[in-house]
Amino acid sequence: MLKNLRLKNVGPASEMELELAPRLNIITGDNGLGKSFLLDVAWWALTRTWARGMVLPHYTTDEVSEIEFTYRHTDTLELKYPSQFSRKNEKWSGFTNKPRILELVLYAQVDGGFSMWDPERHSPSSARSLPSSFLFRPDEIWEGNAFCEGLIRDWASWQRDNGDAFRLLENVLQTLSPSPEEPLTAGRLRRISVEDPKDYPTIKMPYDQEVAVIHASAGLRRIIALAYLLVWMWREHLLACELRGTAPAKDIVFLFDEVEAHLHPQWQRRILPALFAVMAKLTGEHSVNVQMVAATHSPLALASLETFFDSEQDAWFDIDLVRDKRKVAIERRDFVRKGTAGRWLTSDAFDLLSEGRSLEGEQAIAKAEALLDRRNNGATLAKEEIESVDAGLRRALPDIDRFWVRWRSFVDEGGWLQ
Repeated sequence: MLKNLRLKNVGPASEMELELAPRLNIITGDNGLGKSFLLDVAWWALTRTWARGMVLPHYTTDEVSEIEFTYRHTDTLELKYPSQFSRKNEKWSGFTNKPRILELVLYAQVDGGFSMWDPERHSPSSARSLPSSFLFRPDEIWEGNAFCEGLIRDWASWQRDNGDAFRLLENVLQTLSPSPEEPLTAGRLRRISVEDPKDYPTIKMPYDQEVAVIHASAGLRRIIALAYLLVWMWREHLLACELRGTAPAKDIVFLFDEVEAHLHPQWQRRILPALFAVMAKLTGEHSVNVQMVAATHSPLALASLETFFDSEQDAWFDIDLVRDKRKVAIERRDFVRKGTAGRWLTSDAFDLLSEGRSLEGEQAIAKAEALLDRRNNGATLAKEEIESVDAGLRRALPDIDRFWVRWRSFVDEGGWLQ
Protein backbone atom coordinates (compact mmCIF):
# COMPACT_ATOMS: atom_id res chain seq x y z
CA MET A 1 0.00 0.00 0.00
CA LEU A 2 0.98 3.61 -0.42
CA LYS A 3 2.56 5.15 2.67
CA ASN A 4 3.81 8.54 1.55
CA LEU A 5 3.73 10.91 -1.43
CA ARG A 6 6.08 13.88 -1.71
CA LEU A 7 6.13 16.20 -4.71
CA LYS A 8 8.52 19.00 -5.54
CA ASN A 9 8.08 21.50 -8.36
CA VAL A 10 5.17 19.61 -9.86
CA GLY A 11 1.50 20.36 -9.37
CA PRO A 12 -0.19 23.45 -7.91
CA ALA A 13 2.37 23.92 -5.11
CA SER A 14 6.15 23.99 -5.02
CA GLU A 15 5.99 21.17 -2.46
CA MET A 16 3.19 18.82 -1.43
CA GLU A 17 3.33 15.84 0.89
CA LEU A 18 0.84 13.27 2.15
CA GLU A 19 1.57 10.77 4.91
CA LEU A 20 -1.21 8.36 4.05
CA ALA A 21 -3.23 6.40 6.59
CA PRO A 22 -3.67 2.63 6.11
CA ARG A 23 -7.47 2.67 5.71
CA LEU A 24 -9.36 5.84 4.69
CA ASN A 25 -7.80 9.05 3.35
CA ILE A 26 -10.11 11.96 2.56
CA ILE A 27 -8.93 14.93 0.46
CA THR A 28 -10.91 18.19 0.46
CA GLY A 29 -10.24 21.52 -1.19
CA ASP A 30 -11.55 23.99 -3.73
CA ASN A 31 -11.65 23.25 -7.46
CA GLY A 32 -8.30 23.48 -9.20
CA LEU A 33 -6.11 23.02 -6.11
CA GLY A 34 -4.93 19.49 -6.84
CA LYS A 35 -7.29 16.79 -5.55
CA SER A 36 -7.60 14.91 -8.85
CA PHE A 37 -3.94 15.60 -9.52
CA LEU A 38 -2.93 13.82 -6.31
CA LEU A 39 -5.10 10.82 -7.18
CA ASP A 40 -3.44 10.66 -10.61
CA VAL A 41 -0.01 10.65 -8.96
CA ALA A 42 -1.09 8.00 -6.42
CA TRP A 43 -2.27 5.77 -9.29
CA TRP A 44 1.04 6.23 -11.10
CA ALA A 45 3.08 5.55 -7.97
CA LEU A 46 1.31 2.22 -7.49
CA THR A 47 1.06 1.07 -11.11
CA ARG A 48 3.79 3.01 -13.00
CA THR A 49 1.13 3.96 -15.56
CA TRP A 50 -0.91 7.12 -16.12
CA ALA A 51 -4.69 6.88 -15.91
CA ARG A 52 -5.11 10.13 -17.84
CA GLY A 53 -2.29 12.26 -19.25
CA MET A 54 1.19 12.26 -17.79
CA VAL A 55 1.68 14.76 -14.97
CA LEU A 56 4.12 17.43 -16.13
CA PRO A 57 6.32 19.67 -13.98
CA HIS A 58 6.52 23.44 -13.88
CA TYR A 59 8.50 24.87 -16.77
CA THR A 60 8.96 28.23 -15.03
CA THR A 61 11.79 26.95 -12.86
CA ASP A 62 15.17 25.37 -13.49
CA GLU A 63 14.94 23.40 -10.24
CA VAL A 64 14.62 19.62 -10.27
CA SER A 65 11.06 18.29 -10.43
CA GLU A 66 10.65 15.22 -8.28
CA ILE A 67 8.00 12.75 -7.13
CA GLU A 68 9.00 10.55 -4.22
CA PHE A 69 6.81 7.87 -2.72
CA THR A 70 7.07 5.18 -0.10
CA TYR A 71 5.40 1.88 -0.81
CA ARG A 72 4.67 -0.87 1.70
CA HIS A 73 5.70 -3.96 -0.23
CA THR A 74 5.00 -6.49 2.52
CA ASP A 75 4.10 -6.35 6.20
CA THR A 76 7.78 -5.98 7.04
CA LEU A 77 9.23 -4.20 3.98
CA GLU A 78 8.81 -0.57 2.93
CA LEU A 79 10.51 0.80 -0.16
CA LYS A 80 11.13 4.43 -1.09
CA TYR A 81 11.35 5.57 -4.71
CA PRO A 82 12.49 9.01 -5.91
CA SER A 83 11.63 9.85 -9.51
CA GLN A 84 12.86 12.91 -11.40
CA PHE A 85 11.48 14.36 -14.58
CA SER A 86 13.80 14.41 -17.57
CA ARG A 87 12.95 17.28 -19.88
CA LYS A 88 15.21 15.80 -22.52
CA ASN A 89 13.37 12.47 -22.56
CA GLU A 90 10.03 13.90 -21.41
CA LYS A 91 9.43 11.18 -18.86
CA TRP A 92 9.68 10.37 -15.18
CA SER A 93 12.58 8.09 -14.41
CA GLY A 94 14.55 6.70 -11.53
CA PHE A 95 12.96 3.31 -10.87
CA THR A 96 15.51 0.55 -10.43
CA ASN A 97 14.93 -2.95 -9.08
CA LYS A 98 11.28 -2.19 -8.51
CA PRO A 99 9.39 -5.12 -6.96
CA ARG A 100 6.25 -6.69 -8.33
CA ILE A 101 3.21 -4.68 -7.26
CA LEU A 102 1.08 -6.89 -5.03
CA GLU A 103 -2.17 -4.92 -4.70
CA LEU A 104 -5.30 -4.70 -6.73
CA VAL A 105 -5.73 -1.01 -7.56
CA LEU A 106 -8.97 0.61 -8.74
CA TYR A 107 -9.29 4.28 -9.71
CA ALA A 108 -12.82 5.67 -10.20
CA GLN A 109 -12.67 8.92 -12.15
CA VAL A 110 -15.31 11.62 -11.97
CA ASP A 111 -16.09 11.40 -15.70
CA GLY A 112 -17.31 7.81 -15.31
CA GLY A 113 -14.09 6.16 -16.43
CA PHE A 114 -12.25 3.53 -14.38
CA SER A 115 -8.66 2.39 -14.29
CA MET A 116 -7.64 -0.97 -12.87
CA TRP A 117 -4.43 -2.76 -12.04
CA ASP A 118 -4.33 -6.49 -11.30
CA PRO A 119 -0.98 -7.98 -10.23
CA GLU A 120 -1.87 -11.27 -11.94
CA ARG A 121 -2.50 -9.63 -15.30
CA HIS A 122 -0.34 -6.51 -15.34
CA SER A 123 2.93 -7.63 -13.78
CA PRO A 124 5.99 -8.29 -15.99
CA SER A 125 5.25 -12.02 -15.85
CA SER A 126 1.67 -11.60 -17.11
CA ALA A 127 0.51 -12.23 -20.66
CA ARG A 128 2.28 -10.03 -23.20
CA SER A 129 -0.98 -9.33 -25.02
CA LEU A 130 -2.44 -7.53 -22.02
CA PRO A 131 -1.98 -3.76 -21.63
CA SER A 132 0.13 -2.36 -18.78
CA SER A 133 -3.15 -1.55 -16.98
CA PHE A 134 -6.85 -1.44 -17.82
CA LEU A 135 -8.02 2.09 -18.66
CA PHE A 136 -11.76 1.85 -19.24
CA ARG A 137 -13.57 4.73 -20.91
CA PRO A 138 -17.15 5.18 -19.63
CA ASP A 139 -18.64 3.54 -22.74
CA GLU A 140 -16.28 0.54 -22.46
CA ILE A 141 -17.57 -0.28 -18.99
CA TRP A 142 -21.05 -0.66 -20.45
CA GLU A 143 -20.32 -2.08 -23.89
CA GLY A 144 -17.03 -3.90 -23.22
CA ASN A 145 -13.74 -4.09 -25.10
CA ALA A 146 -11.10 -6.69 -25.96
CA PHE A 147 -10.52 -7.52 -22.29
CA CYS A 148 -13.99 -7.18 -20.77
CA GLU A 149 -17.47 -8.23 -21.92
CA GLY A 150 -18.93 -5.09 -20.38
CA LEU A 151 -21.70 -4.48 -17.90
CA ILE A 152 -24.64 -5.17 -20.21
CA ARG A 153 -23.46 -8.58 -21.45
CA ASP A 154 -21.87 -9.74 -18.19
CA TRP A 155 -24.86 -8.77 -16.06
CA ALA A 156 -27.26 -10.51 -18.44
CA SER A 157 -25.08 -13.62 -18.51
CA TRP A 158 -24.74 -13.71 -14.72
CA GLN A 159 -28.48 -13.24 -14.28
CA ARG A 160 -29.33 -16.06 -16.68
CA ASP A 161 -26.90 -18.39 -14.86
CA ASN A 162 -28.29 -17.24 -11.50
CA GLY A 163 -25.04 -18.31 -9.87
CA ASP A 164 -22.53 -16.84 -7.45
CA ALA A 165 -21.62 -13.90 -9.70
CA PHE A 166 -25.21 -12.64 -9.90
CA ARG A 167 -25.82 -13.16 -6.18
CA LEU A 168 -22.66 -11.19 -5.42
CA LEU A 169 -23.75 -8.39 -7.75
CA GLU A 170 -27.17 -8.27 -6.07
CA ASN A 171 -25.47 -8.11 -2.68
CA VAL A 172 -23.21 -5.25 -3.76
CA LEU A 173 -26.13 -3.31 -5.25
CA GLN A 174 -28.09 -3.79 -2.03
CA THR A 175 -25.18 -2.47 0.03
CA LEU A 176 -24.75 0.57 -2.20
CA SER A 177 -28.47 1.45 -2.16
CA PRO A 178 -29.43 5.05 -1.35
CA SER A 179 -31.63 3.92 1.56
CA PRO A 180 -33.32 0.80 2.97
CA GLU A 181 -36.61 2.14 1.60
CA GLU A 182 -35.17 2.36 -1.94
CA PRO A 183 -33.01 -0.75 -2.41
CA LEU A 184 -31.19 -1.29 -5.68
CA THR A 185 -32.79 -4.50 -6.94
CA ALA A 186 -32.26 -6.17 -10.30
CA GLY A 187 -35.36 -6.52 -12.46
CA ARG A 188 -36.00 -8.83 -15.39
CA LEU A 189 -33.85 -8.87 -18.51
CA ARG A 190 -35.61 -7.33 -21.48
CA ARG A 191 -35.18 -6.11 -25.02
CA ILE A 192 -35.49 -2.38 -25.61
CA SER A 193 -35.58 -2.28 -29.42
CA VAL A 194 -36.36 -4.61 -32.34
CA GLU A 195 -33.09 -3.43 -33.91
CA ASP A 196 -30.99 -4.37 -30.86
CA PRO A 197 -30.52 -8.12 -30.18
CA LYS A 198 -29.16 -7.67 -26.64
CA ASP A 199 -31.11 -8.39 -23.48
CA TYR A 200 -30.67 -5.46 -21.12
CA PRO A 201 -30.52 -5.61 -17.32
CA THR A 202 -33.11 -3.53 -15.49
CA ILE A 203 -33.44 -1.95 -12.08
CA LYS A 204 -36.69 -2.10 -10.09
CA MET A 205 -37.69 1.46 -9.33
CA PRO A 206 -39.70 2.48 -6.21
CA TYR A 207 -42.57 3.56 -8.50
CA ASP A 208 -43.15 -0.05 -9.68
CA GLN A 209 -41.35 0.12 -13.02
CA GLU A 210 -38.35 -1.80 -14.26
CA VAL A 211 -35.99 0.62 -16.01
CA ALA A 212 -33.20 -0.55 -18.32
CA VAL A 213 -29.85 0.30 -16.77
CA ILE A 214 -28.81 2.37 -19.79
CA HIS A 215 -31.86 4.59 -19.20
CA ALA A 216 -31.20 5.07 -15.47
CA SER A 217 -30.30 8.44 -13.96
CA ALA A 218 -26.72 9.68 -13.84
CA GLY A 219 -26.42 8.79 -10.15
CA LEU A 220 -27.82 5.31 -10.64
CA ARG A 221 -25.58 4.70 -13.63
CA ARG A 222 -22.47 5.66 -11.67
CA ILE A 223 -23.35 3.35 -8.77
CA ILE A 224 -24.39 0.53 -11.12
CA ALA A 225 -21.12 0.82 -13.06
CA LEU A 226 -19.14 0.87 -9.81
CA ALA A 227 -20.96 -2.20 -8.46
CA TYR A 228 -20.40 -4.13 -11.68
CA LEU A 229 -16.72 -3.25 -11.97
CA LEU A 230 -15.99 -4.15 -8.36
CA VAL A 231 -17.56 -7.59 -8.87
CA TRP A 232 -15.86 -8.03 -12.24
CA MET A 233 -12.46 -6.99 -10.90
CA TRP A 234 -12.54 -9.37 -7.94
CA ARG A 235 -13.92 -12.34 -9.92
CA GLU A 236 -11.37 -11.89 -12.69
CA HIS A 237 -8.58 -11.63 -10.14
CA LEU A 238 -9.63 -14.85 -8.42
CA LEU A 239 -9.87 -16.61 -11.79
CA ALA A 240 -6.40 -15.42 -12.79
CA CYS A 241 -5.00 -16.61 -9.45
CA GLU A 242 -6.64 -20.00 -9.94
CA LEU A 243 -5.18 -20.34 -13.43
CA ARG A 244 -1.70 -19.31 -12.28
CA GLY A 245 -1.79 -21.24 -9.02
CA THR A 246 -1.15 -18.14 -6.91
CA ALA A 247 -2.76 -16.68 -3.79
CA PRO A 248 -5.20 -13.75 -4.13
CA ALA A 249 -4.04 -10.24 -3.29
CA LYS A 250 -4.04 -9.30 0.38
CA ASP A 251 -4.44 -5.58 -0.30
CA ILE A 252 -6.76 -3.44 -2.41
CA VAL A 253 -6.17 0.26 -3.00
CA PHE A 254 -9.25 2.20 -4.07
CA LEU A 255 -8.84 5.72 -5.49
CA PHE A 256 -12.14 7.60 -5.85
CA ASP A 257 -12.52 11.10 -7.30
CA GLU A 258 -15.57 13.10 -6.14
CA VAL A 259 -17.41 10.26 -4.45
CA GLU A 260 -20.59 12.34 -4.32
CA ALA A 261 -20.83 13.04 -8.07
CA HIS A 262 -24.45 12.78 -9.32
CA LEU A 263 -25.67 11.43 -5.97
CA HIS A 264 -28.68 12.67 -4.00
CA PRO A 265 -27.85 13.96 -0.47
CA GLN A 266 -29.24 10.84 1.20
CA TRP A 267 -26.86 8.80 -0.96
CA GLN A 268 -23.92 11.09 -0.25
CA ARG A 269 -24.14 10.38 3.46
CA ARG A 270 -24.03 6.61 2.91
CA ILE A 271 -21.55 6.08 0.11
CA LEU A 272 -18.19 6.02 1.93
CA PRO A 273 -19.09 3.62 4.78
CA ALA A 274 -21.01 1.52 2.24
CA LEU A 275 -17.93 1.13 0.04
CA PHE A 276 -15.98 -0.45 2.88
CA ALA A 277 -18.90 -2.77 3.58
CA VAL A 278 -18.93 -3.73 -0.11
CA MET A 279 -15.24 -4.54 -0.11
CA ALA A 280 -15.72 -6.80 2.91
CA LYS A 281 -18.57 -8.65 1.19
CA LEU A 282 -16.64 -8.95 -2.06
CA THR A 283 -13.53 -10.47 -0.57
CA GLY A 284 -15.48 -12.70 1.84
CA GLU A 285 -13.33 -15.45 3.29
CA HIS A 286 -10.12 -13.84 2.03
CA SER A 287 -8.35 -11.59 4.52
CA VAL A 288 -7.93 -8.40 2.48
CA ASN A 289 -6.90 -4.95 3.65
CA VAL A 290 -8.51 -1.98 1.90
CA GLN A 291 -6.88 1.43 1.58
CA MET A 292 -9.02 4.20 0.11
CA VAL A 293 -8.00 7.66 -1.05
CA ALA A 294 -11.09 9.72 -1.88
CA ALA A 295 -11.59 13.33 -2.92
CA THR A 296 -14.86 15.03 -2.04
CA HIS A 297 -16.73 18.33 -2.07
CA SER A 298 -19.59 16.98 0.02
CA PRO A 299 -20.23 18.11 3.62
CA LEU A 300 -22.70 15.21 3.90
CA ALA A 301 -19.96 12.74 3.00
CA LEU A 302 -17.80 14.12 5.79
CA ALA A 303 -20.69 14.16 8.26
CA SER A 304 -21.34 10.50 7.44
CA LEU A 305 -17.86 9.60 8.68
CA GLU A 306 -18.32 10.91 12.21
CA THR A 307 -19.05 7.46 13.65
CA PHE A 308 -16.70 5.71 11.21
CA PHE A 309 -13.52 7.80 11.23
CA ASP A 310 -10.67 6.41 13.35
CA SER A 311 -7.63 8.65 13.71
CA GLU A 312 -5.44 5.57 14.15
CA GLN A 313 -6.15 4.32 10.64
CA ASP A 314 -7.78 7.24 8.80
CA ALA A 315 -6.64 10.72 7.73
CA TRP A 316 -8.14 13.95 6.40
CA PHE A 317 -6.09 16.21 4.12
CA ASP A 318 -7.29 19.71 3.24
CA ILE A 319 -5.90 21.79 0.37
CA ASP A 320 -6.20 25.56 0.66
CA LEU A 321 -5.29 28.59 -1.38
CA VAL A 322 -3.20 30.90 0.81
CA ARG A 323 -4.41 34.09 -0.84
CA ASP A 324 -2.03 36.59 0.72
CA LYS A 325 0.96 34.48 -0.34
CA ARG A 326 -0.60 33.34 -3.64
CA LYS A 327 0.25 29.70 -3.07
CA VAL A 328 -1.39 26.34 -2.43
CA ALA A 329 -0.85 24.45 0.83
CA ILE A 330 -1.95 20.99 1.95
CA GLU A 331 -2.42 20.14 5.61
CA ARG A 332 -3.42 17.03 7.52
CA ARG A 333 -6.18 18.19 9.83
CA ASP A 334 -7.70 16.68 12.95
CA PHE A 335 -11.08 15.14 12.23
CA VAL A 336 -13.43 16.72 14.78
CA ARG A 337 -17.12 15.92 14.80
CA LYS A 338 -19.27 18.85 13.69
CA GLY A 339 -22.65 17.20 14.20
CA THR A 340 -24.34 18.47 11.04
CA ALA A 341 -23.51 18.98 7.38
CA GLY A 342 -24.16 22.70 7.89
CA ARG A 343 -21.36 22.94 10.42
CA TRP A 344 -19.06 21.08 8.05
CA LEU A 345 -19.75 23.84 5.50
CA THR A 346 -18.14 26.38 7.84
CA SER A 347 -15.26 24.05 8.76
CA ASP A 348 -11.75 24.10 7.31
CA ALA A 349 -12.96 21.68 4.64
CA PHE A 350 -15.15 24.27 2.88
CA ASP A 351 -14.51 27.64 4.58
CA LEU A 352 -17.99 29.07 4.01
CA LEU A 353 -19.14 31.97 6.16
CA SER A 354 -22.49 30.42 7.02
CA GLU A 355 -24.11 27.03 7.27
CA GLY A 356 -25.66 27.00 3.83
CA ARG A 357 -27.22 30.46 3.49
CA SER A 358 -27.54 32.09 0.09
CA LEU A 359 -24.69 34.30 -1.06
CA GLU A 360 -26.95 37.35 -0.66
CA GLY A 361 -27.78 36.25 2.88
CA GLU A 362 -24.10 35.94 3.75
CA GLN A 363 -23.39 39.40 2.34
CA ALA A 364 -26.27 40.97 4.25
CA ILE A 365 -25.11 39.40 7.52
CA ALA A 366 -21.51 40.46 6.84
CA LYS A 367 -22.68 44.09 6.54
CA ALA A 368 -24.72 43.78 9.73
CA GLU A 369 -21.81 42.24 11.67
CA ALA A 370 -19.47 44.98 10.45
CA LEU A 371 -21.93 47.56 11.75
CA LEU A 372 -22.23 45.76 15.11
CA ASP A 373 -18.45 45.64 15.41
CA ARG A 374 -18.26 49.39 14.84
CA ARG A 375 -20.85 49.93 17.58
CA ASN A 376 -18.87 47.72 19.99
CA ASN A 377 -15.76 49.77 19.23
CA GLY A 378 -17.50 53.01 20.24
CA ALA A 379 -18.41 54.38 16.82
CA THR A 380 -21.48 56.58 16.39
CA LEU A 381 -24.02 54.99 14.07
CA ALA A 382 -26.45 56.82 11.82
CA LYS A 383 -30.09 55.74 11.74
CA GLU A 384 -30.02 55.73 7.93
CA GLU A 385 -27.26 53.12 7.70
CA ILE A 386 -29.01 50.91 10.26
CA GLU A 387 -32.22 51.12 8.25
CA SER A 388 -30.28 50.23 5.09
CA VAL A 389 -28.73 47.15 6.73
CA ASP A 390 -32.10 46.13 8.16
CA ALA A 391 -33.69 46.36 4.72
CA GLY A 392 -30.91 44.21 3.26
CA LEU A 393 -31.46 41.56 5.93
CA ARG A 394 -35.20 41.52 5.30
CA ARG A 395 -34.64 40.98 1.58
CA ALA A 396 -32.12 38.16 2.02
CA LEU A 397 -33.01 36.23 5.19
CA PRO A 398 -36.04 34.09 6.03
CA ASP A 399 -37.98 34.93 9.18
CA ILE A 400 -36.59 31.86 10.98
CA ASP A 401 -32.91 32.67 10.44
CA ARG A 402 -30.95 32.54 13.71
CA PHE A 403 -29.25 35.87 13.03
CA TRP A 404 -32.53 37.72 13.62
CA VAL A 405 -32.24 37.08 17.38
CA ARG A 406 -28.96 38.99 17.53
CA TRP A 407 -30.06 41.75 15.17
CA ARG A 408 -33.42 42.39 16.86
CA SER A 409 -31.74 42.52 20.23
CA PHE A 410 -29.49 45.27 18.88
CA VAL A 411 -32.24 47.38 17.27
CA ASP A 412 -34.59 46.96 20.24
CA GLU A 413 -31.89 47.91 22.74
CA GLY A 414 -31.13 51.12 20.91
CA GLY A 415 -34.66 51.84 19.76
CA TRP A 416 -33.28 52.36 16.30
CA LEU A 417 -36.25 51.40 14.17
CA GLN A 418 -39.15 52.68 16.27
